[in-house]
Amino acid sequence: MLGALQGFVTISAVVAVGWLLADRRVLDLAAQRILADLAFFVASPALLLVILAKAPVSAVLSPQLLVALGSALTVMVIAYAVSRRRWRAGLSESVMAALSAGYVNSANLGIPIAIYVLGDATHSAPLLLVQLLLFTPISMTILDSQLEGAKPGLVARLTGLFRNPITVGALLGLVVSLTGFQIPEVALAPLTLIGNLAVPGMLVAFGISLRLGQRPGEQFGRLGFLAALKLVVQPAVAGLLALALGIRGHGVLVSVVMAALPTAQNIFTYALRYEKAIFLTRDAIFVTTFGSVPVILLAAALLH
Repeated sequence: MLGALQGFVTISAVVAVGWLLADRRVLDLAAQRILADLAFFVASPALLLVILAKAPVSAVLSPQLLVALGSALTVMVIAYAVSRRRWRAGLSESVMAALSAGYVNSANLGIPIAIYVLGDATHSAPLLLVQLLLFTPISMTILDSQLEGAKPGLVARLTGLFRNPITVGALLGLVVSLTGFQIPEVALAPLTLIGNLAVPGMLVAFGISLRLGQRPGEQFGRLGFLAALKLVVQPAVAGLLALALGIRGHGVLVSVVMAALPTAQNIFTYALRYEKAIFLTRDAIFVTTFGSVPVILLAAALLH
């Protein structure tokens, strides 16, 4: 568990740097926007390309794929339905609520936890690829369709999919992985360097929002609902699906721990980009990041 806790501490430290820089007035909300745009349009596409180019796509073709897909979709559908019907939120806000409930931190927390808690980094691959190749393109397409000036119709949605930098990076990475093409080092090195900007950029922007944005927890009811979906319902559904699919022993632990990961930081970058549910997504990330620690520890103790 030391490696998993180190991952949480590292993330918290970088967020604290953003908070401190905002508090000392070194960075402001304009800087937050620049960091978010840099992460969305440049760094994240490069990071996704590099990650997926190296990802063992064959690892996805397992029962864990169905567990990851089913547990995430369950809480996303619930969050979306409640947001639309009970909270009377718009389409984009409801998509962000769904992502806050079911889109987990499968990379910079999922990989170290897969290594140190579960013993194998490939356990994060099914969830990682399902999110990048299914949830991200679909959500980006919906969010793009709600932008001012967006053209209606299926053709516009499909062409818009290939104009979104996040989905383009993910799709290029998948093509590289499936074809076995080796990116030349002269191209891979700068892509990796640029991609390494994504996570710290997101986290510093997140810290700025904690200091200069709306006070955390003002939407307490909605936040508590989304956190419960993320930290309780999604892991429980994952465990039940694993058992239903014949997964036993260590495989059940893998299913539950991966589903119990907190909301991913890149959801906040999407919220900033589309200017939808900014503070709700920020608070969901904050609460689930710290709330996932006891959940993962409990799952490891009970199911190991």
